[in-house]
Amino acid sequence: MKKILIALALLLGTTAVAQEKDVTKFLGIPVDGSKSDMIQKLKEKGFVPSAYKNDVLEGEFNGTDVDIHVVTNNNKVYRIMVCDKNTIGETDIRIRFNNLCYQFENNPRYIKISDKEYNIKEDEDIKYNIAVKSKRYSAIYYQMQMDTLSVANKARTILLQKYTDEQLQNPTDEVKREMMLESFNAVMDVVSKKQVWFMIDSSYGKFRIVMFYDNALNQANGEDL
Repeated sequence: MKKILIALALLLGTTAVAQEKDVTKFLGIPVDGSKSDMIQKLKEKGFVPSAYKNDVLEGEFNGTDVDIHVVTNNNKVYRIMVCDKNTIGETDIRIRFNNLCYQFENNPRYIKISDKEYNIKEDEDIKYNIAVKSKRYSAIYYQMQMDTLSVANKARTILLQKYTDEQLQNPTDEVKREMMLESFNAVMDVVSKKQVWFMIDSSYGKFRIVMFYDNALNQANGEDL
């Protein structure tokens, strides 16, 4: 919530600055554009083509050897999927999962919206819960970087449907509350489309982390039906 309040302060103040592209980013690269362009940009970051899989890159990410998959919808990139190259045992995957939760929750660029506790307890039987109970271990966070000028303009457009420009320049307490509410809604609308999440993938009793950087603006929304 503190991160959202900071974003609101930016919107209601005079420090709003437009950024390059207001979508989810992976290693600073917007999750957008064509697949070929994205692959080229990832190569410039040091990832190399896999010798065994078409259109898959491999390299090191956050201290782990990974495979990188670029996923598109209507020829636009909407997801970067990052898969651990090597599988590990139950104790190690618990440590890795919990460590990722800690890293995201202590990174000012991300916010956790859900009240759900993601950390896996020491006595939890991960293998049994996945195999027998079909439980999915996942954690969801949202990127806080945003084009604050664009978001502020969105909130202002909505407010101008109810108030005059003069009222917004010299707001009463009621108008201030409405400005805060619409700014909050505008921030959340942007943040909700910049989801980064990860899950435990299980295969033959071994585990790995699969991470997803999603740009919801490019995801399929039934337009092809």
